[in-house]
Amino acid sequence: MQEVLLDYGDGRMRVELPDTAVVVRYGETYSDPPGVDPVEATRAALAAPLGTAPLRELAGPGRKAVIGFPDRVKGGAHPKSHRRVAIPLIVEDLLAGGTRLEDITLLCAMGLHRKNTLEEWYAYLGADIVERFWPGRLVNYDAEAPDLVDLGTDAMGNRVQCNRLMAEADVPVVVGHVTGNPYGGYSGGYKMIVTGMSGWQSIASHHVPSTMHRRDWLGASTTSHMRKQFGSIGRAMEQGIGKRFFAVDAVLGQHAQVLDVKAGVLDLVEQATWPLADRRTNIALDMDEPADILVIGLPRNFHYGPGMGTNPILMSLAIGGQFSRCWNALREGAVVIAASVCDGWFNAHWFPSYEETYAALQRFTDAADFLKSGDAAAIVGDYDYRWQYSNRYTYHPFHAMSMISGGSAALLWTSSVFIVGPKAPQYARGMGFVPVRDFAEAMRRAEKIVGRNPRVLCTPECFSGGAAVHLHRRNAAHA
Repeated sequence: MQEVLLDYGDGRMRVELPDTAVVVRYGETYSDPPGVDPVEATRAALAAPLGTAPLRELAGPGRKAVIGFPDRVKGGAHPKSHRRVAIPLIVEDLLAGGTRLEDITLLCAMGLHRKNTLEEWYAYLGADIVERFWPGRLVNYDAEAPDLVDLGTDAMGNRVQCNRLMAEADVPVVVGHVTGNPYGGYSGGYKMIVTGMSGWQSIASHHVPSTMHRRDWLGASTTSHMRKQFGSIGRAMEQGIGKRFFAVDAVLGQHAQVLDVKAGVLDLVEQATWPLADRRTNIALDMDEPADILVIGLPRNFHYGPGMGTNPILMSLAIGGQFSRCWNALREGAVVIAASVCDGWFNAHWFPSYEETYAALQRFTDAADFLKSGDAAAIVGDYDYRWQYSNRYTYHPFHAMSMISGGSAALLWTSSVFIVGPKAPQYARGMGFVPVRDFAEAMRRAEKIVGRNPRVLCTPECFSGGAAVHLHRRNAAHA
């Protein structure tokens, strides 16, 4: 047997796995391609953008520019992180082209996440940028803004909306991170604008069961229906506002180090960044047969914020997302074993609508039925929750609904999901999972489902160890 430490709340859980278990760790199972100097790489990308003129030529006297950037959730905060390096260089080029500093605005494109505070901007953008633009020209996007631009529907029938500030900019610029993501394969590219600066009705076109309960959502692929929706909505946004976004995207490694930077129009930037992102993100394991059991651990605090590993809805999304990342290395009907304190702390300060959403979900036998119900619509439309999102740094009420879509997807494709060590097991049951006392019990019960001597795949630091990867078997093709 081999001992492994799983993330578990604020600490670790020691478990025993068979010697044959495949344990995936950065630096042991896989490593990143070499990094680049982010300043040099960004300057080179800005000097030779794909499919468009350089920013210095697009800028000019009287021309207004808006730079959209990702929020605190992903991308790193170290001194050489992509946002921190790219934004000053973009501003430098705009100024060199004749645009005045007072005509440049920075837009935190956080979508339905909580708005970022001044302190958070200082932490991940740096003092120089914050103090040049705050307060009037460093702003949070607001999905509840009354002047959100409604562009109708796209060719696929998806709702299309766009932030007005960005829509009316003469030079709309977006900074993106190309990292592995269960939602359409990678962050960055069209996903950046479609999820970061559109209204909740548009996000409800794809963060719903009709997209996330499809089989092609599993495996975190750029060929999925969800990714096609991102491209379709993004192109409709560009057509509707009458201009193309200028993207500056970086392929990031495990610890948000920059591996490459490309600039230009979004579709060409996607084509140029995805091959390296594929090398970095899609990891082939030496497994002759797919795994029967996936073992993971959940910390209390990870990317969406404090309580992600204890809030039952967010816990379920974490499990569903990691299951999707590992889908191509798992058998049909695999079992998931997840260590989680699952103590029912919803963190109402950040996620005020979640507890009511969880309680309403319990009145339905199926998550998809709840999500299309009047109960769900009433919560999403609740004035107080929406006001708090716009004014009190909280998550939008539809965010909880989108998390249920992703979290419940795992229940469609697994034989069972066991939660090990829950402090309040009723919350695990409420999400359709099976609470168990300890890891040994989970393995015994899993073996009753998948058989003796199961093949085990373990990703012990998939949430605490940096940007997660997508797993495949070396002798099996992947999309």
